[in-house]
Amino acid sequence: MIAERTPFKKSFLLVKVFLMHDNYRDLTKGGIAGPILAFAMPLILGNMLQTLYNAADSIIVGRFVGPEALAAVGSAYSLMTFLTSLMIGLSMGSGIVFSYLFGEGNQEKLKKALGISFLSIGIISAIITILAIVMQDQIMILMQVPEDVYEDMASYLQVIFIGLPALFFYNFYAAAERAVGNSRTPLLFMAVSAIMNVILDLYFVISLDWGVWGAAVATTISQYAAGIGIMVLSVSKHRMLRFSLRDMIPEKSLFKELLSLSVLTSLQQSIMNLGILCVQGIVNGFGSGVMAAFAAGVKIDSLAYMPLQEFGNAFSTFVSQNSGAGKSDRIKAGMKVAFMLATVFGLIISLIIFIFPSFFMSIFIDPGDTALIAIGSEYLRIEGAFYILIGYLFLFYGIFRALKTPAISLVLTIISLGLRVLLAALLSNPPLGETGIWMSIPIGWALADAAGILFYITIGKKRMMKT
Repeated sequence: MIAERTPFKKSFLLVKVFLMHDNYRDLTKGGIAGPILAFAMPLILGNMLQTLYNAADSIIVGRFVGPEALAAVGSAYSLMTFLTSLMIGLSMGSGIVFSYLFGEGNQEKLKKALGISFLSIGIISAIITILAIVMQDQIMILMQVPEDVYEDMASYLQVIFIGLPALFFYNFYAAAERAVGNSRTPLLFMAVSAIMNVILDLYFVISLDWGVWGAAVATTISQYAAGIGIMVLSVSKHRMLRFSLRDMIPEKSLFKELLSLSVLTSLQQSIMNLGILCVQGIVNGFGSGVMAAFAAGVKIDSLAYMPLQEFGNAFSTFVSQNSGAGKSDRIKAGMKVAFMLATVFGLIISLIIFIFPSFFMSIFIDPGDTALIAIGSEYLRIEGAFYILIGYLFLFYGIFRALKTPAISLVLTIISLGLRVLLAALLSNPPLGETGIWMSIPIGWALADAAGILFYITIGKKRMMKT
């Protein structure tokens, strides 16, 4: 007699099949729109979970501790986003090489690239962690953190910095899995981590009354669950991503290529978030009320345009795999599809945010606090109307990274963020005040897009012809 399977057993079997099946996707064959969307959806869902993961701290702290605590967590989030972007950028840059070698079918060189990248990025991540812990006070002073927020933010950062090594493990192996077309495994571990974070947040912040410190502990534990989990699975199950100590020995030409792409991509990612951090410093000068509204607005903003960002990353993998396979015509056809889809996504998302900004703000802030909700709603309406611009910008980032010209992506980021910070500083003066800060963001996107078009016409097309 066969025992009846319980719902728990059925769920376990589904997860087991999900994990044990090789989900590699070769984007050099078949259709274009379907495979790109199929690959992009787990990326979008994963980043959405990660954004919700980070937002959980703000939602729970903002609703159950208070606006000062929300301001502290929000300001810390801007700092952590900057530090994390360094690790993500290094992994993304290496991922371009991984994708290229996968498309080329060179598995031996792929393992070598994985080993060299793991060692070098691991060392850099360790240095970032040590510097963040040692220089915490100096960083907070530089960010102009107000006195009524300082203690909570310091308490939060003391714990959250401990989770930086876990972010290295997760982002490295997530980038490696995605480079070979597997976007589902990173999604699964991010889902487990996000659920764990929410549960622990509720327990530590509400039940144990640990405040912002409890939110930081919950986040750090969840980060290690995702980082260690994906690393163990990738090493034990996926032979393509398994490398030896001998593979970590640098090979000059490959190391140079990895270093160039990784460092430039990391600079591009970090400058993008450094600009946000600089804007955060300007916002901090308006007090904890505007800080809290901005903190909530940024979380909503990140979640809103995140599908466009991950679609750009998915398209980057498409371009790099096809570049490795020497299929320039397929890349050109893919660009038409990608920009069309980005246009549709951007317009739909902008419409939703523009119509319902107060609803989204009330998720983070008590509905009775109408002043803060009004400030945040104004931010969302001004920036949210132009998501199509950042959607195009993410595609340009992905294209130039995949064509192994990350310096152009870096220049576009400098144009976008540099102008944003400059305009925010100028326009934040009377009579516009904080409204001027919100206006500076889409202006920066538009000018960077114009530069992206120019760079593609003059450089991108020529680079593509060499594929």
